[in-house]
Amino acid sequence: MIETGVGVNRNPVYVHRGGCHMIGTRSRGVDRDQALHALAGGVDACPHCRPDTELGVLD
Repeated sequence: MIETGVGVNRNPVYVHRGGCHMIGTRSRGVDRDQALHALAGGVDACPHCRPDTELGVLD
């Protein structure tokens, strides 16, 4: 899941795992490749559900 910010641009602010309790109302489902691309592009991983760990992304 990708959570977007508020405003005109609504840029992505977090990547979440599906079912995360912290997902806001401004979110949409994405596939694995889109989530990996977002994380590689600098979108933060949710610190609660840690999608980066689930996807095998290492710093």
